[in-house]
Amino acid sequence: MKIHSIAARDLPDLWFQAVHDILDHGGRFVIDRGSYAGQTRLEYDFFIGHVRHPGTQPLIPDIPPSCGIPNPVEYDYIYGGGGYERSYIEYLMTPHKEPGESYTYGERLTRVPLEGDKLSWWDKRQKEIIDRREVDGKVVFEEGGRLYLNQIEWIIDTYRRFGHRNNQMVLQVAHPSDVTLVDPPCLRSIDTRIQDGRLNFFVYFRSWDLWGGLPANLAGIQNLKEYMAGEIGVADGEMIVESKGLHLYGYAEELAKLRCLRS
Repeated sequence: MKIHSIAARDLPDLWFQAVHDILDHGGRFVIDRGSYAGQTRLEYDFFIGHVRHPGTQPLIPDIPPSCGIPNPVEYDYIYGGGGYERSYIEYLMTPHKEPGESYTYGERLTRVPLEGDKLSWWDKRQKEIIDRREVDGKVVFEEGGRLYLNQIEWIIDTYRRFGHRNNQMVLQVAHPSDVTLVDPPCLRSIDTRIQDGRLNFFVYFRSWDLWGGLPANLAGIQNLKEYMAGEIGVADGEMIVESKGLHLYGYAEELAKLRCLRS
């Protein structure tokens, strides 16, 4: 198994290097299950990307007009605009979920039900086990007689209350029961670390579409990071991303060759 590592200046640089390199270093696999079952894709064995300045604008890929291909991500898809009923930032940072959606990243991050043993410990005020906080309508809120927490606001509140040297603050997207889903979440977690006065993100995707998914996902996640950094009162930091399934679908392979000026 080969670990492919890229050091990038910004998000468009990360995308371009990853697209360029996968044409030479990606293995070709037949997809056994999922949205593209039966088709082939190029895939890294394991991918690590280190982005030093992920907040540099623009966040989406740079496609020279001479390439004659569309940008894999539209600005309006990230921020909202004509033709899109919901922006990607809304999908990532709000609990709104459309009928038929088994999950959204935003629901997992901002509307987490407190239940089972944790709810019991919470109700019994067992502070030696549970970090019980007041129901403030923002960090912890009540709907229909049930308690929910907002992971984003919880982590902001924790850094404000207890300081920056904390290795517990992970935004969790995955649930153990996700193994029962036909299409479980690709994004599993966003770990956080404040160092040298800057908020850094460590992002893990189990499976990741390189052509359109990576640039859209990271543009949204960068907006999330900037929001959290501002609320905590620290500067925006770096981003380290990982995946054991970063891939380029067959339909995008020719587009990748055109972008990289390769025949």
